[in-house]
Amino acid sequence: MRSSYGPDVSSTDHAKDGSGAADLDACLALLDLAEAADFERDGYLVIRNALDDAELDRLTEIAAVEDATFRAEPGVTPHHVLNRHDLIARDAAWLGLIDHPRTFPKVWGVLGWNIQVFHTQLIVTPPAPDGAPAVPYAWHQDNNRMNLDLETEPQPRVSVKVGYFLTDLPDAGMGNLAVVPGSHRRGRPPSGADPVDGLMLTAAAGDAVMFDRRLWHAASTNATTSTRVFVTVGYSYRWLRTKSEMRWSATFDDLDPVRRQLLGAATDANGRFEPTDEDVPLRDRIRAASGPVAPTPTVPEFSK
Repeated sequence: MRSSYGPDVSSTDHAKDGSGAADLDACLALLDLAEAADFERDGYLVIRNALDDAELDRLTEIAAVEDATFRAEPGVTPHHVLNRHDLIARDAAWLGLIDHPRTFPKVWGVLGWNIQVFHTQLIVTPPAPDGAPAVPYAWHQDNNRMNLDLETEPQPRVSVKVGYFLTDLPDAGMGNLAVVPGSHRRGRPPSGADPVDGLMLTAAAGDAVMFDRRLWHAASTNATTSTRVFVTVGYSYRWLRTKSEMRWSATFDDLDPVRRQLLGAATDANGRFEPTDEDVPLRDRIRAASGPVAPTPTVPEFSK
């Protein structure tokens, strides 16, 4: 259950059966100017009370099942970290996160409407062995080869993640996500040395954090007796190949059009580069929720 700290925000109705989508017309979670400024300055934004109690209980339950399955594998010790990718087809509750009404409008407020879900990840961090130091490790930027292959500095954003805290993290040293505020504008992190200006994010169960893939961030050791559970949904432009398979057990016809877009539907390959209205139903949803949005530019025939 949710802890008592953090502002209380009433829940917004949201389909959880795998078929529906958030009603963007009724959504109160649009990215406001202050949040946009904070995100551009820091490279991340904490979203309080993103999940309601029922959502939190359900996700915690299925995360525990995933963790128990992992712990039963040969060679896995009580201290190993579970890092499970490709969540969408594993349980419909994970699908409910991809267009969640308290977070998704902030995602398209940053990236726009030509977007997809390209990665999902569950991380369960149990207590570390006795005496392990509570420090961040493996500082990085997301998307691996993208950071090496792109030539510009700072690099383009291209993708963001929304991470949901399924357990309370009121203090540092609990396996927290560590970040360096503003580092998304500083190029690649230094090799062989930890940044001196990093901090560990604290949060209540049910909170979320949206962060730029260029942000320097790291896992950290869990020096407590409690297990830390964190799940992320990554969003990118539709022309990027996905890091996760994004398979869904139902047919696309059973899904809301926006969810079909997010899971990779397209009229053809070029629809990811020159999207039609059928390719990007999110554009009409945004227009209905927040007014006119920029149309797809007209591309001269010779350039296609």
